[in-house]
Amino acid sequence: MILSLGNVFLKKNQSKKSWIQAHVSDEYVKKSKALGYRSRASFKLLEIQEKDHIIKYGMNVVDLGATPGGWSEAAVKIVGEKGSVYALDLLPLEPIPDVIYIQGDFTDDAIYEKVLEYSQSKKIELVMSDMSPNLSGIKDVDQAKIMYLAELVLDFSKIVLVPGGSMLVKLFQGEGIDDFYRDVRKCFKSVKTRKPKASRPKSREIYLLAKDYFVS
Repeated sequence: MILSLGNVFLKKNQSKKSWIQAHVSDEYVKKSKALGYRSRASFKLLEIQEKDHIIKYGMNVVDLGATPGGWSEAAVKIVGEKGSVYALDLLPLEPIPDVIYIQGDFTDDAIYEKVLEYSQSKKIELVMSDMSPNLSGIKDVDQAKIMYLAELVLDFSKIVLVPGGSMLVKLFQGEGIDDFYRDVRKCFKSVKTRKPKASRPKSREIYLLAKDYFVS
């Protein structure tokens, strides 16, 4: 038993070292440091932005699952002084100039209502979510969690978005995606899938981009 446990710890340590080595040598980690971005995730949004132009000057944007702030940091530079970025996350966020931050759990009713209260005072034109659940390593369980979050994001978007608005949400490839796509198509004219180069190839994450919101 002692030898067995030792092997388990050895494998964990080897896996951790491999992840650290891959992270340090990652092209987008290097680029984020060189350009002063706080997260490699900025490049996921910037690549989608370059292709789809979802953020425009003067826009009001909600960023769900914002920590460490890569998406908010990129978005606030584009919306400029006439736009607004509202960010939410369970974890603390180091302040970003001109980003309004709310700390809390999006699945908590009180926090959900608070975000609604903030965002409904503005004409929200984009809801974006890079939220990810605490992963268990059990594929079916994790898939159910990410789909639950995506459904919350969709419900929230249907409340706060102006007609013609957009939604960008992280998903994991797997069960429930087809049904979710059908639900999204009921209230958005355009629904596309995006897999940015900055998203690690081994990752199951993809992004659903829905544009041109209409009241169904």
